[in-house]
Formats: sequence, structure tokens, C-alpha cells
Amino acid sequence: MTDRYDVVIVGGGVMGCAVAYFLANDPGFGGTVAVVERDPTYQRASSALSASSIRQQFSTPANIALSQFGLSFIRNATQHLSVDGDPVDLGLREPGYLYLATGAGADILRRNNAIQLSCGADVALLSPDDLTARFPWLSVEGIALGSLGLSGEGWFDGYSLMQAFRRKAKALGVAMIAGEVAGIDTADGKVTAVRLADGRRLSCGVAVNAAGPQARRVATMAGVDLPVAARKRCVFVFDCREELPGCPLVIDPSGVWFRPEGKQFICGAPPPADRDPDTDDLTVEHDLFEEMMWPALAERVPAFEAIKVTNAWAGFYEYNEIDQNAVIGPHPELRNFLFCNGFSGHGLQQAPGAGRGLAELITTGAYRSLNLSAFAYDRLVENRPLLETNVI
Repeated sequence: MTDRYDVVIVGGGVMGCAVAYFLANDPGFGGTVAVVERDPTYQRASSALSASSIRQQFSTPANIALSQFGLSFIRNATQHLSVDGDPVDLGLREPGYLYLATGAGADILRRNNAIQLSCGADVALLSPDDLTARFPWLSVEGIALGSLGLSGEGWFDGYSLMQAFRRKAKALGVAMIAGEVAGIDTADGKVTAVRLADGRRLSCGVAVNAAGPQARRVATMAGVDLPVAARKRCVFVFDCREELPGCPLVIDPSGVWFRPEGKQFICGAPPPADRDPDTDDLTVEHDLFEEMMWPALAERVPAFEAIKVTNAWAGFYEYNEIDQNAVIGPHPELRNFLFCNGFSGHGLQQAPGAGRGLAELITTGAYRSLNLSAFAYDRLVENRPLLETNVI
């Protein structure tokens, strides 16, 4: 059985639903859209298992612009995504991000700060004395400089954002199809159809790879190499007896990060390189907390010497192995096969901007309001990495 759609999007997480929403909401489009999702329960989806934070503190203007649009969209979610007048509450909080650097990393923070300020981000550099005055619970031992987002940074409910995109796209006429993609047909330098495991065939004018941790597998079906791996990131929830007034999301020089979550805290860190494979396993590795995270937490916040882990989970981190930045836009040879992949931990905050950009590209043939050409696939084959130094 064959159905025809103008655009078929593989992956119904936040990226796929964002692209679908912006297409269906664009009066200049007027076509048909289908989103294919293999797990409509979203139990293992990156969108459901993310720590869902948002920041402006990147080292590349393109990333800053993407997240600035995301912030504006999230702040005005009800205006954009309301269905039947229902409010959309994404629980946005903006206590900021605080990057801490030793003497060896201070110059990087200064260079990044200059870029951020030039892009209109509200970020301040703080000396150790400034840090102590603002955050008396913080140990500044070994710290030479801090970088604090004064506004426009914090965290939100990423799962609710994904569901709001999905609900609004469906209300606008997007077909939501539950199914496993088993193959992609191509002919004469174009994708012609997406095939599902149950035998259905979805012919299309454009195919979008928004498959998250399955992005590489989907690209391979089209005969395309995509250096995006499914990495695992463990997040731990813990109690602390003492309050930390004004606590932002803190990134320690060790790579360990933490932030408040209600009356508790959550934390995480990239695992050692030899324990960070491409994987389909979401088993929580509790020894990472005991051996790596807790010592760094206790050193940075003396109150964290006496804490109790109350919960933990693991989620997928869609990791671009080349430069830890997104791949957005068409393949240079298979021009109607578009990527929306490899966001390397900052996908939820950038989903609105990526979705709008791809919708503009599909509808008009060009980026109109936000130039995403820096994220083009071409850079991967031409050895022009878009290096991002602020990766968590």
C-alpha cells in the first residue's frame, strides 16, 4: 500500500514535530506532511529523557542565534502552540548558566564572552570574589573566572514542548504515523519513498531525517554516511540538607554540572572516552556518580558532601562525532533528503529555530529569517568543522 505526502519526516520527537509544525503553520506551504515515529509512547525518546536546559553561552554565533530564537519561542509557547485556547505551560525558569574556569580555561571564557556579547547575549564575567559575593555556598578553590548568564538561560519542560509541537502539528493537519522505518527508496539523485516495516510505502517529494539517536541508521538506508552516534548520558537526582540561594546551572571545570530541580538537584557529566560508545543501552551507570561526580560536587559545593541520591535515569545524546554541532539541511547529492540531526546535547532548546529554518528551506528554497547554512552537511565532507568549545 502506497500513500503520498509532500514531506515525510522520519522521527516524531521534538525535531520532527517542530519541522512539521512550522511547515503546517506556514501559509506559503500548502502541502501534506507525515511524521513517522516508531515509539509513540516516547519511553526512550531523547525529548522525554533530556535535562531540558537552555543557554546563550556558546562559542559560535550560529548556535547563539538558534538558542535565542528558541528562548523567544518558549517564552511565548501559548501564542504559538495553543490548541483550542488551552495554555501551554513549559515551566521555563531563568536562573542562568554559570561556567567556571581554572587559569588554563579563563582565556576561553573571555573569548567566548566577546562573541556572546557581540550577539546580544546577556552574560557577565565574574572574578572569584564576585562569585563568592553572589554565591556564598560556592567554593572558588582553583577557579580563576566565571561566566554567568544574567537572563535568557535556565531550564524548562522539554517533554511538554515536544508534546505541544506534536499536538499543534496534528491539529494543523499533519499525519502522525506509528511505524518503524525499514528502508528508503531513491532514484535519479532523489528520495522517492520511505518504506515501513509493516509493508506501507510513503512516497514523498522531500524526506527529513529527524530520527535522533537512530539518525545514522536512517541515513544509511538512503546510502548516506552521517557521523552521528547515540551516546548515553546518566542524570542523577539528589537531596541536599542546605539551601543554595539563587543557584543557576553550574558547569564545573571537571565537566560535572548540577542545577536545582524543585527542592532537589540533578547532575550529570560526560563519561570518560573509553566508556562512551555508540549504544542502544540505557542502563544507569551508578558508579559514575560515586567515582566521578560526587567528588567534584563536594569539592565545588561543601554542602554537597552530605547528599543522598534519590533517583536516576539515562537518556540518549545525539552526538556529532566530527564537531559536536547540528547537521541541518540537504545532502549535497541527494538534494531532497534533509538532515535535522547531531545537536549533541542542545537539541531541545534549538528545535524551534531548526524547525523553522527547515520549513523555510522546504517552502521557499532558502533560509529566510535565520541563516542555518553554517550547519550544512557539506562541511563534514569538505573538512570544515564548525567547532563549538562550550559543549556539556
